[in-house]
Amino acid sequence: MARKKKGRPVSGWVILDKPVGMGSTEAVSKVRWLYKAEKAGHAGTLDPLASGMLPIALGEATKTVPYVQDGAKVYRFTVAWGEERSTDDLEGPVTATSDIRPDEAAISALLPKYTGVIMQTPPQFSAIRVDGERAYDLARAGEAVEIAPREVEIGRFDLVEHDQDKALFEIECGKGTYVRSLARDMGRDLGCYGHVSTLRRVSVDPFESGDLVTIEEIEAAADLPPKGEDGTRPELPPEETALRLAALDQLLVETAAALESLPEVALGDDAANKLRLGNPVICRGRDAPVEAADAFATARGRLVAIGSVEAGMFKPRRVFVG
Repeated sequence: MARKKKGRPVSGWVILDKPVGMGSTEAVSKVRWLYKAEKAGHAGTLDPLASGMLPIALGEATKTVPYVQDGAKVYRFTVAWGEERSTDDLEGPVTATSDIRPDEAAISALLPKYTGVIMQTPPQFSAIRVDGERAYDLARAGEAVEIAPREVEIGRFDLVEHDQDKALFEIECGKGTYVRSLARDMGRDLGCYGHVSTLRRVSVDPFESGDLVTIEEIEAAADLPPKGEDGTRPELPPEETALRLAALDQLLVETAAALESLPEVALGDDAANKLRLGNPVICRGRDAPVEAADAFATARGRLVAIGSVEAGMFKPRRVFVG
């Protein structure tokens, strides 16, 4: 017999403003627990020392995670000059120092080198797999880790502020870009060494800063009763629990918001039911796409499926519970 899933079948996106000090996995677990959700996942790890936008998918929204992971991201970060660290941020010990400090002109002249499609070597302390092991596990064990450079894309790289010992930058970049690697490599190019001292993810396409909610706002909506002397919370009446969960659900962004860059195919109820059974359907309507590698189908404004359009036929890959 199949094991019954724990939690409720809530679906949607929590666009969390992750605080410094909280890991991404910890954040997902906390949000899942507060929402009593069956399942949850996130669309792009943020280091514990970083803050900002961490999109967390609940329920059916987990099927749309790849489309958010591929979205453009904006980071604002500070590079402290004069020290290189093992982790390329404040967490690791200092491995090299310099008394040299770059001026604004030197920094600005360097930025075009890191704009566009570039080759980048991820940090030693990263989640990259090397021979089946996470690089950070090997690095923590004292092993020298050889990580191959990889192609990343940086669409915009701006110097926002500069003083003698540090500089504030903002970048718009694609999937797989490591800000810590940028700080390390820029410091070496400028002959002064550098590491990330602050890092905030400002946005993850297609979500916006107005979608952000904090852990405190989520906890306030949940309005959990205080723990008793035995360390447990008292059981609430079902109607009161339902009211608190309804308040939490008001903070969700709908699942389909993750797919706004894709063409939409609007369907009637009969066609939607065929899609849910895994069958292709004809795309009707003047604006219906004829060919699309990725598209999504809706019925009565609700997400039905993700798939492709071939010769005017929508072919489902992932279907959603109605």
